[in-house]
Amino acid sequence: MSKKISIILACDNHYVVLLAALLKSIEMNHQTEELIDVYLVDDQISKQNKQKLTASLTMEKMNMIWLKMDEIIPEGVTLPLVNNTYPLNTYIRLLIPYFIPKEVNKIIFLDVDMIMLDDISNLWKIDIGDKVIGAVNDTVGPQAKTIAEGIENYQELGLDPNEKYFNAGMQLINIDRWRAQDITQKTFDAINNNKKYAALGDQYGLNIALVGNWYEIDRMWNCFSVCTDPHPKLIHYFHRKPIYKTYAYNYKKEFFYYLNKTKFSDFQPIGETTRYLKKINNMLEKIKLFFK
Repeated sequence: MSKKISIILACDNHYVVLLAALLKSIEMNHQTEELIDVYLVDDQISKQNKQKLTASLTMEKMNMIWLKMDEIIPEGVTLPLVNNTYPLNTYIRLLIPYFIPKEVNKIIFLDVDMIMLDDISNLWKIDIGDKVIGAVNDTVGPQAKTIAEGIENYQELGLDPNEKYFNAGMQLINIDRWRAQDITQKTFDAINNNKKYAALGDQYGLNIALVGNWYEIDRMWNCFSVCTDPHPKLIHYFHRKPIYKTYAYNYKKEFFYYLNKTKFSDFQPIGETTRYLKKINNMLEKIKLFFK
């Protein structure tokens, strides 16, 4: 039997439409025989949307493993609170070693605002050597982004300014190495000790914890939606999402091509008021955490 591919995603009810399109794109472009174990961290997705999501997929290719977000955060772990409007579930990528079954030693983490245009098995097979993760340099042009550009206080932290800086939205993770090097705690410490500079939260902390300790994957495996590359392997709608009426970047047709293959094909783009209410709700969730 072919070895399984393991991926992990975290999603709330607001972004479930993005999740549906991503999973459909993974399914439709997966041509090899591996079964894909999808570990899906459920941040209050409604029962109706779970049913629609499951009905949208061919379960011959995927095995959905649902995990409730409020049950997988280990007791005693406090998520860092920084000044941004990202949902708390963005920190789930830092907690993977705590809740993924011990027999899983490799996993692909994906943000839900993505569309896969290649076979995920090609990403899975990339050899990252002795590094903790494989990721893509965080840049929208040919010039590599460096630690000096991504970490404002790099001098204070004693970091090499010429080391490359990665985007945390796609990670091919060696879980055993992550655990052995205690990357979760190092990342939390980096964020908590530098909150003034840590507006990007987990991405800021990970680039400090993993400086010089990550393998660079071809940027087509995390191609930003502001780019115009004709043949991306994985599109990342990293800023404004295509679910909004005000979306004005590229690869919109690709997103709706896959969304229209799901049970969410009747979806109507969302206006600005709802988008801002979502941001406010994210902030309120962080405030509630602060007073716990």
